[in-house]
Amino acid sequence: MSTISEQGAPVGAADEHQHGPLRLERAVPAAYQALLLAGKEANTAALKTGLEQKTIELIRIRASQLNGCAFCLRMHSRDAVSVGETADRLAVLGAWRDTDYFTPIEMAALAVTEMVTLVADHQSGRSSHHDPADALSAEQHAAVRWLAIVINAFNRVAITSHYEVAPEHAAAS
Repeated sequence: MSTISEQGAPVGAADEHQHGPLRLERAVPAAYQALLLAGKEANTAALKTGLEQKTIELIRIRASQLNGCAFCLRMHSRDAVSVGETADRLAVLGAWRDTDYFTPIEMAALAVTEMVTLVADHQSGRSSHHDPADALSAEQHAAVRWLAIVINAFNRVAITSHYEVAPEHAAAS
């Protein structure tokens, strides 16, 4: 089982020299550190605009759902719960447009997140009915875009590095 380093990357999984996946955080640590710094800066900027940490985690979870990043989904779902997010809202996040669970600011942030994450998906035919200008300030809109950009980068690092995601086993009694 892998554990998480203080930088957020799993530790203990195979690296390229052990015939395992190429671990990008080990192969080019300076680039990974820069990505961590970008993540911290985006989080700080979002908080300074008045966005709540729960909203920030929803952004990270939604992008990770769209990208299929199990590692980031598990991490940010846990982070969301730790800041007071509910199981009900997490359960319906993938269908947020069809619920009454989310605030106008959260819906606008989710719409921006989807726009950034699915930037190449011009054929989806699904446009957002949530204009970010309706609920987000320009500063919030920019912060949400940066959060989405950074989590999309982290998703790609985790997915292409094959970060291990497995249940944690309870200690034997």
